[in-house]
Amino acid sequence: MEKAEKIKSAIYSMVIFRNLLKDPVINKFIDMTENMDKDVSEAVRAYSEFVSKLFESNINFSDYILNIVLEDENIYMLKKSQNNDVDTILEDCLLNELKILENLSKVTSAEIKSEIPYSGFFADWRTSDYDFVKIYKDRIKNIHSHGYGIFAKYHTFMLKETPEGTSIVPVKNPDKTRLSDLGGYERERKAVIDNTIALIEGKPAANVLLYGDSGTGKSSSVKAIANEFIDRGLRLIELRKNQLRLMPDLLDTLSLNPLKFILFIDDLSFTQNDDDFAALKAILEGSVSAKAGNLAIYATSNRRHLIKESFGDRDGDDLHVNDTIQELVSLSERFGLTVTFQKPDKEKFIEVVNGLADNYGIKMDRDELAFKAESYAVRRNGRSPRIAKQFIEMIKSEEE
Repeated sequence: MEKAEKIKSAIYSMVIFRNLLKDPVINKFIDMTENMDKDVSEAVRAYSEFVSKLFESNINFSDYILNIVLEDENIYMLKKSQNNDVDTILEDCLLNELKILENLSKVTSAEIKSEIPYSGFFADWRTSDYDFVKIYKDRIKNIHSHGYGIFAKYHTFMLKETPEGTSIVPVKNPDKTRLSDLGGYERERKAVIDNTIALIEGKPAANVLLYGDSGTGKSSSVKAIANEFIDRGLRLIELRKNQLRLMPDLLDTLSLNPLKFILFIDDLSFTQNDDDFAALKAILEGSVSAKAGNLAIYATSNRRHLIKESFGDRDGDDLHVNDTIQELVSLSERFGLTVTFQKPDKEKFIEVVNGLADNYGIKMDRDELAFKAESYAVRRNGRSPRIAKQFIEMIKSEEE
């Protein structure tokens, strides 16, 4: 097919979007064009393999091509994200390649099938008419809220360590909790929300420590806040405590990114002479590198001073044991904002239960609900938002 052959040659000529030559669907499309003039069985095989690979992601070929174009991390996108000037040669190259990809996206199944002498069933795909240049330019204008690369497609990430190195990888099924799903602790969360909004707006934002009793919603609050501001360019990267040594390189990687980031460390605690303690202290003090303006560290801990103390910490011949302990416990003071999440009293607990009941559409009389909730909490050894949620989910299942 002459049209498909021309598009294939044009794809090979791309410079800015050269990463797309590695895309599995585009590879299958190229394979299909190369087998069009071979025997029928090879043409049918190549056609069906292309459609099968496309259908793994999208039935609409135009949608698929547009998405990978908008998510591609390339030299043009990087320059624009950093507000650098772009040479007219690069601008011309961009316009040409977007037209190539737009033409590719418009290739229909009917056009391909008409070139294969096969009378059996052929799966079709859909196409749409998109103006790639206009859409891409609009995305560039909003790059500070949409991002590029994996950050345009996903919003929650983790660090993955392999023998080849460390990489940022997406969490494909993240926690979807929203602020509206949480009950109680509005005052505590407001302080964290206000700090997060400052970060998003490019204003000075503090590193945050959320501390308090287990089950009070510290981690859920961080994840819900991150989910609330996805459309404003906020992304969350979760680190384990033993990955704190990787944070200086992570800061460098993210510092020029147009998006805003929460680096989230859950259930943080240390022991004496802990190397991870030194790593975090250096970062919070700014001795590793200047604090990037597009990120903040949010950590949760069940211990006010983050440190697991033992009687052994206070014994021995070390003349500086007391100084060491004081240094350890002062780490929490290096966070710019600390927020306490205490276990609720009975009144607060019932307030959380009622809020969750409204969200879940619970029909039970509220006095009866409060009585049952208190009894449930007693059986579960105490009140907490986690216990309240477990109770409400139990009632919801009973009502259904």
